[in-house]
Amino acid sequence: MQNTQNATFAAGCFWGVESTFMAVDGVLSTEVGYCGGSTENPTYREVCTGNTGHAEAIHLTFDTSLVSYQELLQIFFKAHDPTQLNRQGPDIGTQYRSEIFFHSPEQRKAAEEIIAKYNKEKFFGKPVATKVSEAGFFYRAEEYHQQYNLKNGKSCSIQ
Repeated sequence: MQNTQNATFAAGCFWGVESTFMAVDGVLSTEVGYCGGSTENPTYREVCTGNTGHAEAIHLTFDTSLVSYQELLQIFFKAHDPTQLNRQGPDIGTQYRSEIFFHSPEQRKAAEEIIAKYNKEKFFGKPVATKVSEAGFFYRAEEYHQQYNLKNGKSCSIQ
């Protein structure tokens, strides 16, 4: 019997982040979209303006008997530079921010603990800029964004 949970992460452009998590044993499904903003049913074009307040995010369902939330957090932090504020690589804007959207008090605690640990150890050489917020409504992105790298023959996995 599977014990499933959801996780939602923002770590820059959602295409590469989705590729990374798709390769993880225990991740049952992924979808990319928009989270953390105020506009209902935003489009990609609207999110790209930075005016909706949304981040490009990945929402996934995982089997806790195969991968833990703590392991997913470690993968999340390897998949991008969590010290960057509102940018990843060439992508600049609040829609590319680093953010963990928690679905339970346990997820919030785990996220806050790992950030505190990384900051205390100066693991990244700079403070972690990743925000931790309650998961609000997740708006699924347009279909052409779903599994974009897979559909276009690109591999971006850090695994």
